[in-house]
Amino acid sequence: MSLYQLSFLGDAVFELMVREYIISKNVVKLNDLQKFTLKFVTAKRQAYFADMLVKNEFLSFDEVDILRRGRNIKTHKSPKNCDIVTYKYATAFEILIGYLYINDKKRLDEVFNFIINL
Repeated sequence: MSLYQLSFLGDAVFELMVREYIISKNVVKLNDLQKFTLKFVTAKRQAYFADMLVKNEFLSFDEVDILRRGRNIKTHKSPKNCDIVTYKYATAFEILIGYLYINDKKRLDEVFNFIINL
């Protein structure tokens, strides 16, 4: 699977995990659902999560390598609400999520639990 495909998959997987998490917290109003979702799914937040995973040494060597490779792929669109560096880190984060979804769902849950406790 290509890094672009992993990013595409990771984006969907992460958003679904976030939505399930928010619903489990009994958030009901549509406006509140959208507000809480934005605390997780913006490029700035995803870049932050990637940074925190690395800084806290939560990731394995292979997972850090996936982030590094993901950060370095060529992007085919320009970011709308953030700088290119932030966008690349967010893409790398999505690639990591897609990779873990395919290869290690237990580890994906560990990473997600780390993120929601930041």
